[in-house]
Amino acid sequence: MLNREVVREFIFDKLNEVDLKIPADIDKKELVEAFCNFTEEDYYEWLKDNFVTFFNDYDPDWAWIKNYIEKHR
Repeated sequence: MLNREVVREFIFDKLNEVDLKIPADIDKKELVEAFCNFTEEDYYEWLKDNFVTFFNDYDPDWAWIKNYIEKHR
C-alpha cells in the first residue's frame, strides 16, 4: 500500500512542474486516493509479471538467483 502523504507530495510537485491546475470541482484528497488506487492496481499486475520472470516460469534457476542476490548486496 502506498503512503498517501508521499504520493500527495509527488502529485502536487509534478503538477506544479508542468503548470497543471486541478479543477475546483475535484477534491484533492479524492484525487490522491484515486491515483493511489490506480497505481496500486497496476503495481500488483507488475509484481505478478515480475514474479513469473524472476522465478523462470515456476522453474527457478537458484544459481542465477543466488548470483543476483550477491551482485545486489
